[in-house]
Amino acid sequence: MMNRRHFLTTSAAGLGAAMFGGRLAAIPGLSPVGPGQEGAGLAGLPHFAPRAKRVIWLHMAGSPSQLDLWDPKPKLAELDGKPIPEEFVANERFAFIKGTPKVLASPYEFQQHGESGQWVSELLPHTAGIVDKLCVVRSMHTTQFNHAPAQIFLNSGHNLIGRPSMGAWLSYGLGSGDPDLPAFVVMTSGQFAPSAGASAWTNGFLPSEHQGVRLMPQGDPVLFLSDPDDLARDARRRQLDAIAELNRRAGERHGDPEALARTRQYELAYRMQAKMPALTDLAEESQETLDLYGVEPGKPSFAANCLLAARLAEAGVRFQQLYDWGWDSHGTNPSDDIVTSLPNQCARTDQACAALVRDLERRGMLDDTLVVWGGEFGRTPMNEERNGSKFLGRDHHPHAFTMWMAGGGVKAGTAWGRTDELGYFITENAVDVHDLHATMLHLLGIDHLRFTYPSQGRDFRLTDVFGRVIDGLLA
Repeated sequence: MMNRRHFLTTSAAGLGAAMFGGRLAAIPGLSPVGPGQEGAGLAGLPHFAPRAKRVIWLHMAGSPSQLDLWDPKPKLAELDGKPIPEEFVANERFAFIKGTPKVLASPYEFQQHGESGQWVSELLPHTAGIVDKLCVVRSMHTTQFNHAPAQIFLNSGHNLIGRPSMGAWLSYGLGSGDPDLPAFVVMTSGQFAPSAGASAWTNGFLPSEHQGVRLMPQGDPVLFLSDPDDLARDARRRQLDAIAELNRRAGERHGDPEALARTRQYELAYRMQAKMPALTDLAEESQETLDLYGVEPGKPSFAANCLLAARLAEAGVRFQQLYDWGWDSHGTNPSDDIVTSLPNQCARTDQACAALVRDLERRGMLDDTLVVWGGEFGRTPMNEERNGSKFLGRDHHPHAFTMWMAGGGVKAGTAWGRTDELGYFITENAVDVHDLHATMLHLLGIDHLRFTYPSQGRDFRLTDVFGRVIDGLLA
């Protein structure tokens, strides 16, 4: 006689196989997916013809100042050094500002560029050269004003840890364009990783195979990619086959799809061993391309990550996030002010950002690759002056910030949204994080309302219960 525990266990195994079988790679004995379908996405996706096939997201961790780079405000110069009007800061919570702060004008000149006449700071001369390819959104806003929650919110649509990041959603829904490569890749540059750490690229409640694969700037591009010197390739193959069989039995016994997800991860790692080393060797690129980005082979940098992102996109990686740390311009010392630190950050990244867009275009990939640039929130129009600091800096600001997008079906040469004369609040065409996600999914051929995953007794989606596609951003 079948007892209750055995019934639930075997039933769960059957349900798990039914739910996840079509999404697993072709592993003998584990999945009904046939050869050649390893990179196929969830049945029914995309919902309609996509404009973009892949995404490269350039995340400036710490958040660059929109008022010094993208959103010029002459009124700030008029009020520079004066207390900001009380109506702006009444009942406002800041991360560090205390009392009534003083208005801070930008020390940088802005000029209009391109046929579109986009306003760009003198700190971004290379990006200024590609403004007619950009859709600049000056009306982004968020609910979070501290780094880790804001980064998690920007990636997952929720400020608490536990929801899948956008890259994990796309790995689950669309898969990779190459079965030998991960669908979701993460790279970091700067002194530190982003404040949210790996929570920014987590799989959340999705199977663990969909977590972002972080590439290392030196040594093996993926941790433990190389086999030990005394382990033959055929011995590794036999080892993985044995582990796969154990995982298959565990999956059947306990009804836990994570057992099968582990096998999928092992198999991908095995295939990556043959493909990833050559793909990440930037020395194979022409000197012209290296000079375009400003890359020195063998030297880790944001520029090297951008060039690698173009190569990985061409090879089939679906979603990439490049985090560059160092944009938290509080003004407590020269390493985080807007006079010394901000120009240094721009000098490190500006050429590579522009080069990535140009390179994708010459590779014939810009039209179906969506490039996104920005931080997790904006910066205040006031000087922070923490503890009486004489350095110039701006506190965290969730009410208005700037991001730009290029390629992948967005309307090039467009400036979307406006802020008030101080750049404090949005006055026209506001875009929140869920709207951004809905619009990006739309460009990838996905209806954000229909793209769900069951967890904890209900269906979840990336946009939670919010989000709308911003038609004005679409070509």
